[in-house]
Amino acid sequence: MKKSLVAAALIAFASSAMAQDAMKLTKVTPDALIWKDNPAFPKGIRIATLVGDPTKTGEVVVLRIKFPANSRIPPHTHPYAEVVTLISGSIWSSAGEKFEKKGDRLKTGSLWVYPAKHAHYAWTGNKEAILQVQFIGPGGITYINPADDPRKK
Repeated sequence: MKKSLVAAALIAFASSAMAQDAMKLTKVTPDALIWKDNPAFPKGIRIATLVGDPTKTGEVVVLRIKFPANSRIPPHTHPYAEVVTLISGSIWSSAGEKFEKKGDRLKTGSLWVYPAKHAHYAWTGNKEAILQVQFIGPGGITYINPADDPRKK
């Protein structure tokens, strides 16, 4: 019995140490960001990956998403829950499967959380907005209306 308890304690300790090693000290400055187009997002919306690999399962991912002025992302879902923080600008966001310019105007510093598979959409006014999104991979986006998916155009 003692050997089983010792073995269980060692496994728990090793698992904890491995999880801590997975998160490395990381510093990212705004001027070091590499903004890229992403075929899964409407033209003009760009993404910078700050932490993690969105293709890997179980990995902590932090992205920044830059929305140009007068842009929108149609109703969609993600396979993960996401924590979103507005870094700059303002953006409107709403839940639902139909795009309507009815929603909450979120200002710089706002934070919101969408559960996994929760339909939502967003749009900007006449200024750019930058969001920071955090989730546990793998990433993914599914548009409610398949015709809205830029990968299919």
